[in-house]
Formats: sequence, C-alpha cells, structure tokens
Amino acid sequence: MTPPMIRSLLWLVLLAAPLALPAAADSGAPGNRALGRSSIAETITQVQPKIVKIYGAGGFRGMEGYQSGMLISPEGHILTVYSYVLDTDYLKATLDDGRKFDAKLLGADPKLEVAVLKIDAADLPCFALDEAVEVESGTRVLALSNLFGVATGNEPASVQHGIVSVKTSLAARRGVFETPYSGSTYVLDAMTNNPGAAGGAVVTRRGKLVGMLGKELRNSLNNTWLNYAVPIAELRTSVDEIRAGRFDPERRDASTARPQRSLQLSMLGIVLLPDVLQRTPPYVDQVYPGSPAAAAGIRPDDLILLVGERLIQSCKALRDELEHIDYEDPITLTLLRDQELLERTLQAKIEEEP
Repeated sequence: MTPPMIRSLLWLVLLAAPLALPAAADSGAPGNRALGRSSIAETITQVQPKIVKIYGAGGFRGMEGYQSGMLISPEGHILTVYSYVLDTDYLKATLDDGRKFDAKLLGADPKLEVAVLKIDAADLPCFALDEAVEVESGTRVLALSNLFGVATGNEPASVQHGIVSVKTSLAARRGVFETPYSGSTYVLDAMTNNPGAAGGAVVTRRGKLVGMLGKELRNSLNNTWLNYAVPIAELRTSVDEIRAGRFDPERRDASTARPQRSLQLSMLGIVLLPDVLQRTPPYVDQVYPGSPAAAAGIRPDDLILLVGERLIQSCKALRDELEHIDYEDPITLTLLRDQELLERTLQAKIEEEP
C-alpha cells in the first residue's frame, strides 16, 4: 500500500467515524454542545501547520529514524520527546508546508523524556504552552503525528481521534512499563503511540493543546501497548528551563578557561565502553574496586546522562565536560539504570605524590 493510500485511509477513518459527542466533549464541563464534522475539519486545518516531522539517527536494528514534534514559538522552537533519534548532529525538521530545516538540539530533560529543538525560522504558527488545557476522563481528543513516517514533505500529519480513558500516574506502573518518566499521563482509547508518533500533539476538538504523545511503551506483564500522552502542565517548567539554557548539550567553547588540573574518569574509578562510534553513548564498562564510583554505587552498564545540569550525549562529550571541572570539586552524575534515573555525587580520589 502506497503512502498516499495510507493517508487516504486515515482521513476516511476519521471522517467516517461517528462525531456525535457527549455533553463534555471539549472541556469536561457539562452543557457543551457536540461539535460537527465541519468544526472538526476546521480544527484539523488549524492544528496541522503546528506539527513538525523530525528526522535523525536510526536504522540500526530496525530503529526508526524519525519522530514527531510541535512548534511552540513563532521563532522555531520545537517540543518533542528525548530519544535516540536526536542523537546526531544532522537533525532535520520538515514543516507542514514542506519546508525543510536543519534543527539544533537546545537541550533535553531525561527525567521527563522531553527535548526542545530550534530551527532558523520566523513568524511560524505555534502552540502557546501557557494556553494548554487539562481535561477529564471521557473528553474526546484528536492526536496529530507522523506515525509510521507517512508524511515526508508537505503532506499533512496523520490524525486520529479517541477518548481520554483516565488520567493516572506512570509511577504506579514501575516494573511494568520501562520508562524513567513517573508523572501523570492521559491514557487514550485510541492506537496513538506507534513508531514515529512520539512528540505528536493531542488537542481537544476545538484545537486546544492537551498533551504530547510519549514513546511506545509495552506492558511487560501482558505484552500489550500503552497509548498515552503527557500533560503539557507536566512539561512546561522543564521546557522553559531548557529554553533558558539548562540541560545544554553543547560542548563548551574552546576558549573557556580550564582548571590547572582537570578531573579525569580514572580519578573517579570509571572506565567507559570503547569509543568506537562518532557518538558512542557513555556507558560504564568497569568500576574500580575501592574507587569513588564504587563507593557511590555506580555499576557497569549504567548510562551517564547528565553531569550536573549539562546533557551528555557521548563518551567524548563526557571527557570534554570533565576537562572544565577541577579535580578537587565534587561532581554530580545522573545515571540511567534499568529505566530508573539515579543521581550520584562523587569526589575524586587523588593519590598523594611521594
């Protein structure tokens, strides 16, 4: 089946489905009238220009090299999920009108699995995060995303409609769904969380932003998939901090002053995996017995995500960051272990010279 045929089927499913809504169709407040087909079409037309197709790293072991995003400023800030797709210097963003841009990762918060990209553009249609709404169970919503990578140019994003089944917390599902995120979620009665859909927008039938589609999550107990969105209220503070410069992944400028004696991994007792790729993830390979890392409980296979508040994307980036830290200063590492985020503070152990 060709992509145009798939798009046609998606639109047919949307338009052919019953559109008679309950009284609480949009905001959850009683007394609201149901929206008709023409109003739904107008909402889709209004929201489509705010959806972005994102292309980056992928292709290894069947991993898709694409995901979705949404414009959150007229200047080209894009909200999306933090994933392996962003682990490249060659990020591309395609807008609804087909324009393609190089995208830069401004920063990411691994705890919320949220990232902000930036493209060089202006006067773009966008969502205002401070105008996002919270909804109740039973609210009918629309989900827009580039699921399965159907759209590549100026084709519209795919549209699905469904119902918010419940608002709950993923923290109650630790050990069932593998994700570091443990906040509130909207569980959706629609198959929204497919390959490429992560980062897409969930809106009300009137086009009000509700949440962001999360990654694909499989229930480890019964092998079923969770279709969910993260409420914008959970993300707004972190997004503001990223835009203000927190969680900056950029390497420091070469002219930045370095201490006389920089911190080294060997002083912490950490050995990383061999740096064989352009961006080898900073996984811990060995921990020396009796070292500061061992005392802090760091283990082989831990993935180092943050040094302080600076996002670390590779072994090289980690070593570069340590060059700007004095060996006498304590260091805080944020680690990912079995989809659980851990924070550890270490103090280098220096052998006294004879």
